[in-house]
Amino acid sequence: MVNGTHKMNPLGKAILQCWRSSIGRKIVVAVTGIILVVFLLGHVAGNLLVFQGADPMNSYAQFLHHFLHGQFIWIFRAGMLAAVVLHIWATVSLTMENRAARDSHYACDNTVQASKSSRIMIWSGLTVLAFVIFHLLHFTVRVDPDLANLPDTAFAAKHPGESRHDVYAMVIKGFQNPLVVLFYIVGITLLCSHLSHGIASIFQTLGLRSRKSSGFEHKLGLAISIALWAGFLSIPLAVMTGALKNTEGKGHAELSPSGHATVEIVDAREG
Repeated sequence: MVNGTHKMNPLGKAILQCWRSSIGRKIVVAVTGIILVVFLLGHVAGNLLVFQGADPMNSYAQFLHHFLHGQFIWIFRAGMLAAVVLHIWATVSLTMENRAARDSHYACDNTVQASKSSRIMIWSGLTVLAFVIFHLLHFTVRVDPDLANLPDTAFAAKHPGESRHDVYAMVIKGFQNPLVVLFYIVGITLLCSHLSHGIASIFQTLGLRSRKSSGFEHKLGLAISIALWAGFLSIPLAVMTGALKNTEGKGHAELSPSGHATVEIVDAREG
């Protein structure tokens, strides 16, 4: 029987050889890590539009879902899913490989320290994965019917025959549960802790680290992690403290004379 590897074309062989090598998998972790960090920066920037009011937030969500005739959002989601799967798969395989090597060879202080760091990274990464799944079910799939059935009534009134989801109201309603907010605090904190180490590791993996730049890389990783932590958590905390008003009815934004968005509350009992 001919081995399946010999039937592969040169590109397939090269990809397989790259994956089988620890260096190749480390590069996969680094490249997918860059993709995920860029996504998180863009994601938090879009989320912060909630502080501008309902119309900017809902218009942003509408743009994402209609760009390239609605195909962009699915292409993007598929790409992000592939990046996440490859990142986790490569990281787990490297961790298992390192653990097996550690068990079969002598240990020194540096190896023990590295193994501790790896264990922390793998467990925080798996916890973050659980948080991401919850986040997708919460705000993307909207398994909660109270979050799924929220039409933007202000938009419908201005554009007869058209409709869009009230993402602004969904975010406020979604963070009215203290347990959900607590889980977000834990999940985002672990995510940013994971990033603070991972961003610096990207430079090392890609051969961009030097003695002079190592301090900068750690500071950059810490700065990005803190910025993401503050940005993501500012929204649920603002809802819980009332800075973003909790409402039982429908809400939509109108521009005040100063040009800033203000929220007008329409009681659901008024129709």
